[in-house]
Amino acid sequence: MNKIVKKRMLSPVIAEIELSAPYIARSQKPGQFVIVRVDDRGERIPLTIAHADAEKGTITLIVQSIGKTTTRFNLMEAGESVADLVGPLGKPSHIQYFGRVVTIGGGVGTAIAWPTTRAFKEAGNEVISIIGARTKELLILEQEMREISDRVIVTTDDGSYANKGFVTDSLKGLIENDTIPNLVLAIGPVPMMRAISELTRTYAIPTVVSLNPIMLDGTGMCGVCRVSVGGKTMFACVDGPEFDAHQVDFNGLTQRLRSYQKEEKLSLELLKSWER
Repeated sequence: MNKIVKKRMLSPVIAEIELSAPYIARSQKPGQFVIVRVDDRGERIPLTIAHADAEKGTITLIVQSIGKTTTRFNLMEAGESVADLVGPLGKPSHIQYFGRVVTIGGGVGTAIAWPTTRAFKEAGNEVISIIGARTKELLILEQEMREISDRVIVTTDDGSYANKGFVTDSLKGLIENDTIPNLVLAIGPVPMMRAISELTRTYAIPTVVSLNPIMLDGTGMCGVCRVSVGGKTMFACVDGPEFDAHQVDFNGLTQRLRSYQKEEKLSLELLKSWER
């Protein structure tokens, strides 16, 4: 059993959860993820490793309450244990010296971009980070990103903090001011990643996205997480989760993510009714 060592709420709906996981903490690399089963009757969900401490033997996950399982996970407290934890899974981020790298995190995507941003900086790159959220309340890890980036640009959709607008606006502003990146890494909601991909395609800027399709076993056996990349069927759990953004079929990805919306909504409503 993997025990929760520490928990803190980054916002009313986003929790930072530190779990005891010595093997995973020692072997994980930026970009990899784990699959968590909160209780013995729960579903399996993939969560990217935001941070790992090999000496303490812990990993940190950042979880936004969206569906039943993420909501249930965020209700747990230090001292409680999750039923199952498997990892590290997926291919690590491709880290090398590119020159100027722009990393973009939308919402909890910032938690996924965080370790990879650090690795790009340690590889000698100039790193500009753009982080955004719908509102100030949902913005996370600003200080942590400032500590590892040469420059951080913050946006909120509603203008409740920093620059009003979308992360795409900030990236376009950089490009138009001749601050052109050699690589863009974009992680966040699918519409955001799609918009970034369409923008960078115009300027022929290599772009990587981390995909978040429905996932079950995390080993490539079930085929649930299949995505179309460059006209080929690939599996996000073993071939990714990071892919060339300009090769991703975002239409297909969006359609698959909507497959169980009704069931997910009903499941969350039942959880909330039990709590009451």
